[in-house]
Amino acid sequence: MPAMTYHLRWPDQTVMACYSPSLIVRERLRPGPMRLDAFLVEIRDCMQIASERVRAKYGFACSAAADQLAQIEATATRFGLEARIELLPFDPA
Repeated sequence: MPAMTYHLRWPDQTVMACYSPSLIVRERLRPGPMRLDAFLVEIRDCMQIASERVRAKYGFACSAAADQLAQIEATATRFGLEARIELLPFDPA
């Protein structure tokens, strides 16, 4: 199963490298700015799908997907839900 790394630019301009155990982020999200609340809805769904893909292949959910989501959610608490986050362009496949 191909995994991927994607990058987020937070409202304070810090960049976070993030992990997904599948290509779901590339499949579902487009690079660019978006409201943090909308991004959180989307990334929760993406990480759930990624974890289920791992479960289907290996028989267990992906704890790395859950850990990454927890890190994103923890960082998001520093900003208001109306803040803008940017999904940076994906590295070439």
